[in-house]
Amino acid sequence: MSERRVAWGVIGSGGIALRRTIPEGIVPAENARLMAVYDVNQDVNREVAQRFGAFAAGSLAELLAAEVEAVYVASPVFAHREQVTACARAGKHVLCEKPLGRTVAEAEEMVRACRDAGVLLGTGFMMRFHAQHRAALTLVREGRLGRPVYARAQLSCWYPPVEGAWRQDPALGGGGSLMDMGGHCLDLLEMFFGRVQRVSCFTSRAVHAYAVEDGATVMLEFANGALGTVDVFFSIPDEASDNVLELYGSQGSILARGTIGQGSAGFMRARLRGAEAGYDAQQRRESAGGIEIAPEPVNIYRAEIEEFSRAVLEGREPPVSGEDGLRNQRLLAACYESAQTGKTVEVGS
Repeated sequence: MSERRVAWGVIGSGGIALRRTIPEGIVPAENARLMAVYDVNQDVNREVAQRFGAFAAGSLAELLAAEVEAVYVASPVFAHREQVTACARAGKHVLCEKPLGRTVAEAEEMVRACRDAGVLLGTGFMMRFHAQHRAALTLVREGRLGRPVYARAQLSCWYPPVEGAWRQDPALGGGGSLMDMGGHCLDLLEMFFGRVQRVSCFTSRAVHAYAVEDGATVMLEFANGALGTVDVFFSIPDEASDNVLELYGSQGSILARGTIGQGSAGFMRARLRGAEAGYDAQQRRESAGGIEIAPEPVNIYRAEIEEFSRAVLEGREPPVSGEDGLRNQRLLAACYESAQTGKTVEVGS
């Protein structure tokens, strides 16, 4: 017998929902079905509904009145708090894109509203579901990397000034490249190496003239003593960056190119050695060494939707919860505080 399908609604049916999550996630998922969509741009919404055979809701209230069980919120971040709390009041489970809100206070309100209503809240960190990231996590948890030493996550793109772009307005997006892309990188590094306890952050507007930062670099100190960096830029051409992930430990490294981003592909190599290896005075390097990590590819959007749907069907917490999103929001807030004060900042729990 096939698994029961969770009925999904989508708020913000254009953008990432149309490009990725609906066609790659909800539609092909074995345990999900698209029922209704809503977007403030009604022309786009009708086109999405017609293309995927869904009901085109004319308002948020109309979508929530439909018989949907879970709602994917993919609207601009300034609308998240109101829409997620409305979903909670209507008894709908929610998968919300990151960041949950513009501030920690907004994220806390969303988590509290869903908890009080008894509905699930998940955060859209879809990069956690990348097959190579999962394989790397297994190696780390098995101790193959040894004691964690250093981690780096990089994500950049070219994002020039665009009139009316909410990501370029701090009042609407809460921040720039750090808020929009840095959250993913910080979340991944905490997945691999555990909690960050202190951050030191620098932001810049080196190229673009909009009000938010077009670049940020964060230095991290993990609770286990490892160090890390995150670098995210709106001011580097797409083709100029490999969007690298680097994990180093006392037993070797796991190095990846192109696994961080909106796609499900990339290249990853592990260079690991046994605990018995001694000091090599020559410090020899073999650039082609190591083992390629190439598990069966998994579409990150489909995996995200199927896992959240499974949590709904089984009545359990989703694998990436609202609490995870709130944690990430606090980490981002500490980064911005550091950038503004020029001081190292302790990260709250």
